[in-house]
Amino acid sequence: MTQRRSFLAASSAAIAGIAMPSLVRAQSFPSRPIKYICPWPAGGSTDAVIRTLAESAGKALGATIIVENKPGAGGLLGANELANARGDGYTLSQLPHGVFRIPHMQKVQFDVLKDFTWIACLTGYTFGLVVPTSSPIKSIKDLVDYAKANPEKFTYGSTGTGTSPHLAVEEFAQRAGIKLTHVPFKGNADNMQAVLGGHVMGASDATGWAPHLDSGKLRLLATYGSKRTKRWPTVPTLNELGYQTVSDSPFGVCGPKNMDPAIVKALHDAFKKTLDDPAVLASFDKYDQSVIYMDTAAYTKFARETYAAEKATIERLGMSAKS
Repeated sequence: MTQRRSFLAASSAAIAGIAMPSLVRAQSFPSRPIKYICPWPAGGSTDAVIRTLAESAGKALGATIIVENKPGAGGLLGANELANARGDGYTLSQLPHGVFRIPHMQKVQFDVLKDFTWIACLTGYTFGLVVPTSSPIKSIKDLVDYAKANPEKFTYGSTGTGTSPHLAVEEFAQRAGIKLTHVPFKGNADNMQAVLGGHVMGASDATGWAPHLDSGKLRLLATYGSKRTKRWPTVPTLNELGYQTVSDSPFGVCGPKNMDPAIVKALHDAFKKTLDDPAVLASFDKYDQSVIYMDTAAYTKFARETYAAEKATIERLGMSAKS
């Protein structure tokens, strides 16, 4: 009996010894600033929203969250860094919808299903197609008519090859039987400069174009959601116009693989709390984004299902990587 008690005590001590480092790490987290990568340029709509989220979550954690911009490669530079980062909770990133899609189109430096921790989904974009108000194209019908008469002459910018603003227009064009010319940019800020400067005829993007609509410089032809937006209720969706195209991109905060569950929970809870912050909700409203919340389990399930669905979309569009 004494031997059994000694064995149980030793076993308990061993288990406690294994658990203790994890517990200590979680209790001391965060002990230094956290980096939150925005894989888009400074000054764009995503940058503005992520900075507001970082400030709010930092207050909840009692830590500083520093936003670092890494634009380019269709928003994949954050994913590239995250895949090689330590899973200690001090490196986070937005993982845009392209991470589910671009691996089916080209070789990438990460495995979507193995290299990331999907901490929390928080919001999502409204996308739309805009042209300068001086453009003779005043509707999607005008665009389709022009493109049928002038194949590949209509140029449009997006936030990068394989991003949602790019793929939505390619899907619409395929269904409309037209050919357009795509011009990729690093992010919203560059894309808006191009269309405002007359370097492209239109731009497909998230609602970083909203201020330019308000100032009268751009015209919104259509949005890509499943229903019309509250802010622009007279603007039709591509779906209702008969082009069977719906695109939104939920996003939030993600980390590397092998993260301590207690640290994941601490980050999840802090970022979930941002959804009650008036400053965060005002930032969402400014860019016509809604709250799209998923906890860690739901966001992980969403990632797996979306990765499979995007493979089917890329194959349908004939854009799969050549083997």
